[in-house]
Amino acid sequence: MTPPVPLRALIFDFDGTILDTETREFWHWQELYRTHGRELALSDWQRGVGTWDAFDPWAGLPDHVRADREQVHAGLHERIMADIAEQDLRPGVRAVLEGVRRAGLRLALATSSDRTWVTRWMEQHRLLDLFEVLATRDDVRRVKPDPELYALAAERLELRAEECLAVEDSLNGATAAVAAGCRVVVVPNDVTRTQPFPPEWPRLEDGFAGGLEELLRVAGG
Repeated sequence: MTPPVPLRALIFDFDGTILDTETREFWHWQELYRTHGRELALSDWQRGVGTWDAFDPWAGLPDHVRADREQVHAGLHERIMADIAEQDLRPGVRAVLEGVRRAGLRLALATSSDRTWVTRWMEQHRLLDLFEVLATRDDVRRVKPDPELYALAAERLELRAEECLAVEDSLNGATAAVAAGCRVVVVPNDVTRTQPFPPEWPRLEDGFAGGLEELLRVAGG
């Protein structure tokens, strides 16, 4: 019987996993829709979570709103950014991230967002020094659910993908991790909780409350 491959690193997603930018952004788009007598379905929004250009929320708005897109977007973007700026990290995630090195493991980030976006919030929350490797949208041709981001993060760690555990909140992200050959644990948020994750993927329903030990236990590491 082949012995299990030792776990050597964790590769975290960012948006929705470390900082839940996704839920706040969805709320603001919902408010915009309702202001104009429309309803933004969560199932539609979920298609674009963890990836890029998979769902266009402007398409569901009235013509006169889309005609004034530049001004509407400026106000919307300002409200979203102000909201995220006041937001804390997901409960318990800082302790998990800080515990990775003490546990003898390495830490990387793989995100479909660009480096400017990610480093802005990571600097604000004093997280950058915890990560050995960053793999962002700027570094690849295809973002999640394509496996390229996870493959790159593992390569930069000089590890095999199967030696890495991906921590993800979305179906697109977890699909990318599995396709790359990583192990995965799903830690959903309010926007992604109802996505159709395969039942065999380990899942933390209570977020990071159990700390790194519980995350590794659930993941089988």
